[in-house]
Amino acid sequence: MTENAMKDRDFIEYVVKMLVDNPDDVKVERKIDELGVLITLDVNAEDMGMVIGREGMTAKALRTLLRVIGARNNARVNLKINEPEGSLRPPREPRESFTSTPAAMPEAPKPVEEKKTLDDVMNDIRL
Repeated sequence: MTENAMKDRDFIEYVVKMLVDNPDDVKVERKIDELGVLITLDVNAEDMGMVIGREGMTAKALRTLLRVIGARNNARVNLKINEPEGSLRPPREPRESFTSTPAAMPEAPKPVEEKKTLDDVMNDIRL
């Protein structure tokens, strides 16, 4: 493989090793097929959260950077992150939607009362 072709693999390996607590467990494979380059990443089960990031933002950033490297080399580069076997990821709790919370819901308009004159109000009081 040429030096340019290995930049994407080396880059992702370097960045992920800097992110995780167990850098010796990081394994990166590079495969080429008709769809482009596929980088497969394996990390320790304890480090998955660091690689994925909150709401997947770290993984998304890694994929974006790989696409930039691929574009410079006229190649389509994708990242696949393998979930380790025996992962003890807890099940996700359902989120509350914005429309179900009372603070997020706009208040319903109050019914408009008929405007009474002062004489009508005084007559209601006398009765």
